[in-house]
Amino acid sequence: MRVDVLSKEYPPEIYGGAGVHVAELVRALRAVPDVDARVHCFGGPRDEPGTTAYADLTELSGANAALKTLGVDLAMVGGCEGADLVHSHTWYANMAGHLASLLHGVPHVVSAHSLEPMRPWKAEQLGGGYAVSSWAERTAYEAATGVVAVSAAMRDDVLRSYPDVDPTRVHVVHNGIDTDLWSPVTDPDRVRALGVDPDRPSVIFVGRITRQKGLPLFLRAAAELPPEVQLVLCAGAPDTPEILAEVRGLVDGLATARDGVVWIDEMLPRADVVALLSAATVFACPSVYEPLGIVNLEAMACETAVVATATGGIPEVVVDGETGWLVPIEQVQDGTGTPVDPDRYVADLAAALVDAVSDPERARAHGEAGRRRAQESFSWPAIAERTLEIYRSVV
Repeated sequence: MRVDVLSKEYPPEIYGGAGVHVAELVRALRAVPDVDARVHCFGGPRDEPGTTAYADLTELSGANAALKTLGVDLAMVGGCEGADLVHSHTWYANMAGHLASLLHGVPHVVSAHSLEPMRPWKAEQLGGGYAVSSWAERTAYEAATGVVAVSAAMRDDVLRSYPDVDPTRVHVVHNGIDTDLWSPVTDPDRVRALGVDPDRPSVIFVGRITRQKGLPLFLRAAAELPPEVQLVLCAGAPDTPEILAEVRGLVDGLATARDGVVWIDEMLPRADVVALLSAATVFACPSVYEPLGIVNLEAMACETAVVATATGGIPEVVVDGETGWLVPIEQVQDGTGTPVDPDRYVADLAAALVDAVSDPERARAHGEAGRRRAQESFSWPAIAERTLEIYRSVV
């Protein structure tokens, strides 16, 4: 069976969890003897066999970002000729999958990593392009042969956002983690080179600077951390200049009140992230929207305890009191994920973080339990096999 996987992100151009998912899924699929997994991705040329990259169309160089995306999608469609099935990831590639399905008469499977109706703040980033991205996603989902949701919570979101989608076509297959690549590593010299003292307790955040990730809320909560605790921010790729300015102001305010505030704003290689996670007392995931949260799996695989918001698919990964702490949140039902009472959420998040760093032995035990859970419940071979079952059911 030839499966063509369509994605904006693919190594080495990865900046989010969806890109990690695609890379690992393709690797697992290519290990199956009767599967020919090919990749169509955005960006510069790749030298990997079976992988084709598509650059932005020069004719759309000055266009809105959403139109540039659709231009790449159109270029991808022809490359899918001969596939038995196409599998698209995120709205960036959904229209390529939809049109390839129509043109070549093959099934189209969509993976739901996030949903445009659940991210209305993207209008800040895309302007009218947000209406275009929303149309592209809706069109693809409603016509797809199958939809793969990365959590049960995401399945609920799909059916709520797109009520015309047949529930029998929406399947849950969790994200996974390679626990060989993501495993605890003790590298104090590398940690020091990145500006962090490995001998001091630390709370680490890893993620993009976007409303979804809740970074401003986290920075407010971090003001309550004990003075000996370092705050490590691996945060870059801001969605807009406005949120970058907000984050910069909060970080500067913290830095004037305490030492040990480390902000790394470039994309780090995995080895550096692993070293920082392994050295941390706790990993913080303050997201207000997270279909699953692969970053939590990465931290757990590095034996790092997690403090995370109890929203979306996060409770399907982080076990409260066993692998970390879940922070309750009541959210406005307008798609933004905004806390009904932001001050209450910030106070609860601060209390969980302080509790986590107050007992390093307990945090260490939660981290060890997290790695066991990652190994036992989120392996890529099992996820690939479940995905193949869906493929076979629709081909």
